[in-house]
Amino acid sequence: MDINEIRQKINQLDNDLLQIFNRRAALALKIGEVKKELGLPIYDPRREKLIFERMKKLNEGPLDDAAITRLFERVIDESRSLERTHAKGDD
Repeated sequence: MDINEIRQKINQLDNDLLQIFNRRAALALKIGEVKKELGLPIYDPRREKLIFERMKKLNEGPLDDAAITRLFERVIDESRSLERTHAKGDD
């Protein structure tokens, strides 16, 4: 494979990630609605810890577990921010 072919594959994966991130965000909004109905806080450190642990168990590299945790921290942080913004708009 030459560099352009590799970049094409990366571009396709980036497209896939974008769709996945947005599907995940849509589900996070639904979770936020349920939490609001149940009077639950948006931030659930236990749930986040479980996600990190699960992802590290599934991680086969080449990214190390710390990198995986950082990536998921960012994704979860953005989801939490979206939930908070959406919850404020519903009041």
